[in-house]
Amino acid sequence: MSAAAEMTRELPAWLLPLQRAATTITVDMLSRYVPPPPATARGSAVLMLLGEGSGGPDLLLIERAHGLRSHAGQVAFPGGAADPGDDGPAATALREAQEEVGLDPAGVHVFGALPPLWVPPSNFSVTTVLGWWYEPTPVTVVDAEEVASVLRVPLDQVLDPARRFTARHPSGWLGPAFEVGDGLVLWGFTAGVVARLFAHAGWERAWDETRVRPLPPLLGDTP
Repeated sequence: MSAAAEMTRELPAWLLPLQRAATTITVDMLSRYVPPPPATARGSAVLMLLGEGSGGPDLLLIERAHGLRSHAGQVAFPGGAADPGDDGPAATALREAQEEVGLDPAGVHVFGALPPLWVPPSNFSVTTVLGWWYEPTPVTVVDAEEVASVLRVPLDQVLDPARRFTARHPSGWLGPAFEVGDGLVLWGFTAGVVARLFAHAGWERAWDETRVRPLPPLLGDTP
């Protein structure tokens, strides 16, 4: 690789706190109430992809298709189950993102991964892979049966205290939630990872922790 290409892949200064946080965060910091994945859990990976768009640093998210059997309509990271031919979680996350939104993996520098977390409703062991989108290319819905829309959400919006609240699920579950535009709410597994990792990185901004809202009926799926 040429020196110029290597320089392009280097993380920008604003991402370094997240890189450091990923090396020190533990399972207990990410999820205090869910035990480690059982031996029967299926391996999977999601891609937390950060880039720089017209609105500054941003985060790539998808709105899952509303006809899915689980987590329908939820805002999430692109990703999915591991295939036998995948060379680890990073390969799974990049392959899934390519299949779901047309991401070109050649423009992504993987700079870390979080400890695997168990999602009991689907029995997945999920590894969150961190990527720097140093050479962004257009992304869009590739498989409408899986993805309803693709979002590049500015980090300033994700971190805006006015958009942060605690979501109450009909089951009584409470968890982090973020308004991410167009009436969409980031909650559940993905919101938990974002909230706890960003807080560990020192990115969290003081917000009104007494603000609790019920999830709209369409969003009342299993966390």
